[in-house]
Amino acid sequence: MRFTPVLCAAIGAALGFYCVGSFVPAAVLGVLFAAVAALCVFRVLASLAATARLQSPQPKPPRLQLLQMPPQQLQRLQLMPVYSTVFAVGLCVGICASVAARNDVRFGLPEEKITALNGVLLEDPRLIAGGRAMAAMSLRETAGSGGVRVKSRGELTVFFPEEGALKIREFGRGATVFTEGRLRQSQGAWTFSAQSIHVVKQASKIERMRTGIRLNLIQRFDGYSWGGLALALLVGIKDSLDTNLTSIYRSAGLSYILALSGMHLAVIASLVAFLLRKPLGLKAAAIVGAVIIVLYCFIVGPMPSLNRAALMYLLGVLAVLGALPKESMSVLALSFLIQIVISPASGNSLSFILSYLAMIGILIVSKALISLFSGKAPDFLLQPLSISCGAFLATAGVTCFAFGELAPSGIIAGLIIVPATTAFMIGAMLWLVLDLVSASFILNWPMFLLYQTMEKTAFFAGKAPGISASKPFLVLAFSVILSFLIVVLDRKRREALLRLKPFS
Repeated sequence: MRFTPVLCAAIGAALGFYCVGSFVPAAVLGVLFAAVAALCVFRVLASLAATARLQSPQPKPPRLQLLQMPPQQLQRLQLMPVYSTVFAVGLCVGICASVAARNDVRFGLPEEKITALNGVLLEDPRLIAGGRAMAAMSLRETAGSGGVRVKSRGELTVFFPEEGALKIREFGRGATVFTEGRLRQSQGAWTFSAQSIHVVKQASKIERMRTGIRLNLIQRFDGYSWGGLALALLVGIKDSLDTNLTSIYRSAGLSYILALSGMHLAVIASLVAFLLRKPLGLKAAAIVGAVIIVLYCFIVGPMPSLNRAALMYLLGVLAVLGALPKESMSVLALSFLIQIVISPASGNSLSFILSYLAMIGILIVSKALISLFSGKAPDFLLQPLSISCGAFLATAGVTCFAFGELAPSGIIAGLIIVPATTAFMIGAMLWLVLDLVSASFILNWPMFLLYQTMEKTAFFAGKAPGISASKPFLVLAFSVILSFLIVVLDRKRREALLRLKPFS
């Protein structure tokens, strides 16, 4: 892995977003002052080292003798001012994004007097237990007793009654809704329990078309035992997903399979590349694939982990076209910077955090594991096992904080579940195509068998004992130390091979 300015900026942004953004202004200014001071120090040291190198044929003063160093180290020192600058810039970006991500709800009325809300749906309403629906709403107005209405701002979650759940789902994201009910506060966050729903304004035409596509997919998969899983894997609709299956996947440490992310996007992107690469060529196929990915993300809706994968794909297309360097970690870092600037609130999402940590584990730890055990295990086992282990180690600490338990059995179960999920997704897409000509019955039985295989595998994996993490900090420290040791061992191995290379 090569340390680049964009990677340094991303580290600064992550530090600013997750660590410094919540501090008092004095602490923030202190951190920025330290970054600027480091910039000045490194600049002075680089100048002195450069002077010492230029004067190397002449007798050297004692202070310049101390600064004599190999050319590679001198080049790194000369780059330190650049790294300090981009780190400070990234830190400022992270702090600003952290402030922008705060959901400051302003009702304009005393909370106990609020009887109705008027706002725009920010997401597609999804069905929950009991037949109700829920969705995030951007506030426009609040109303109180006596018909008083005032301007409001902020976002909060609204729970819609069972009798209006299907109706509100038909209008979808972007619709302006007036709803009467009662305001509640739970764990420091405001929610609203609606009793009546009135659609004030429909969403735009393109949003209504998008909602129509989603409703059509729900209708076409309705009635099949595997249809809920197909909807969850293809477009992230979990309304029809069996709650028992969700629980089984969670117990087995396989919840990431049900959350749209890079794996699901990779299946779609690979299918597009397979179909278009020969007739169009690599660059044209990459551009068409980028357009398809953008349309797909629009239909699915805002999902942090999926957006991360889509951003990386689009940046990868730019790399293929020669506009960006082909460095995976730099692409990941640039994706992080873009995402927290465009959508700061997504940075607080658990799926966002786990998605980026998993990618870091795959690009660093998994790569080191593959290098260490290359030739000692079959590639068809080494590759997926290393990827699973790398992602597991990178996300172990956060997973413990969020769920209080780790399920290592998911690493082994993933060897079956991941390929089966890939086949299931491709089968579901083929089923949709065949359904257009009333021939989808051909795939009904294979899809059912795949579904049963995945369910049984996850069920037995969930029976394996997990690791109860009462002290998440210890798990975090252990996973970081183990990951560091793996990378160091790989580095030592590579250095040893380089020393032996002249004698081979």
